Amino acid sequence: MSEKLEKRLSVNMAGAKKSAIREILKLTQNPEIISFAGGLPAEASFPVADIKICMNEILDEVGTKALQYGTTEGFDVLREELVKHYKSQGVDISIENIMITTASQQGLDLAGKIFINPGDNVIVGLPSYLGGLSAFRSYGGQMVGIRFDENGMDPVALEKKLHELSALDKLPKFIYLIPDFQNPAGITYPESRRIELLKIAEKYDLLVIEDSPYRELRFDGKEQKMLYQLDNSGRVIILGTFSKILAPGFRMGWVIADKEIIDKFVTAKQATDLCTPAILQMAVARYMQKGFLLKNLSNTIDMYREKRDLMLNCFREFMPEGITWTEPEGGLFLFLNLPEYMNAEELFHVAIKNKVAFVIGQVFHCDGSGTNTMRLNFSFPTHEQIREGVKRLADSIKSML
Repeated sequence: MSEKLEKRLSVNMAGAKKSAIREILKLTQNPEIISFAGGLPAEASFPVADIKICMNEILDEVGTKALQYGTTEGFDVLREELVKHYKSQGVDISIENIMITTASQQGLDLAGKIFINPGDNVIVGLPSYLGGLSAFRSYGGQMVGIRFDENGMDPVALEKKLHELSALDKLPKFIYLIPDFQNPAGITYPESRRIELLKIAEKYDLLVIEDSPYRELRFDGKEQKMLYQLDNSGRVIILGTFSKILAPGFRMGWVIADKEIIDKFVTAKQATDLCTPAILQMAVARYMQKGFLLKNLSNTIDMYREKRDLMLNCFREFMPEGITWTEPEGGLFLFLNLPEYMNAEELFHVAIKNKVAFVIGQVFHCDGSGTNTMRLNFSFPTHEQIREGVKRLADSIKSML
């Protein structure tokens, strides 16, 4: 059957690969393994009691409507609440600029469906979110990686690459960025860098996808304006999600863009799942109306700040010389750099024997670089697991040194 199946696969599916992170997570099911591998929110952050109130109210008030099909654009009340949420951050939008998605991963997939033809170039960071790379590759996109400095994507390297591609008549369809607490690096782009990148996008007339799943999870530092705010040409598309700020089980996200672009997302989504579940949209809208989102976000931020600080302090205590790491102002991840001669994949097998797991940084690099890097998650493990896990990881690194 295997050979026959291969012959029947589409060109896109034949080249598709399983998620490296999902495969790694299978190895961490052993309860003795301390995992820094997943991008999981802390279960203690899930507001079960508040969600129960909202779900019960919706079922009591509009039960049958909540169980019916909804519009593809999304539940108007939820979109209105998102408008208020963004206006509080200085982003001026209306509900016509918003479409609700089945989590932000659907937004990434729809972006690939709408904009990418097989062979089209897409600009991504070195490193960049694996889910984005996978979504764009599934439509035949060719990833073009641009290196980072301490402020994010390097504008000089970007301009040079775009000049080269323009000469070959192979300009990319869009630039994919995660400007706040970037996954996996943990970097936040300062406003000056955001403006530089937008000017380059405008010069070459490129769209920009601003993936923003963590923006609300800021622990310290100054909030930066969104690319969407700084853009005056309608070229920025925001992808947002409730997965990291409420609960991933809702699978609830959104797209914000110029109305003309939103219309294309609506058409593409209609061919995918028709609509995001109405009852979940209504419950989340009620959750926001009651002020639960901001109240519980404050508690989550305090929790994650403590965990980040603990992990950083443990690095300083246990890691040998020559190991460096990022110190994110928010989000869920940080990036650790081994000496250039070390291989994180080889280290991974040693670490698993020592019952600690991480994600190999190479999977976030579209060009195969980053072999000496790794991503670690601090939101999910307990305080005790963070301390013991970092100690085990440090011991694994020392054994290879």
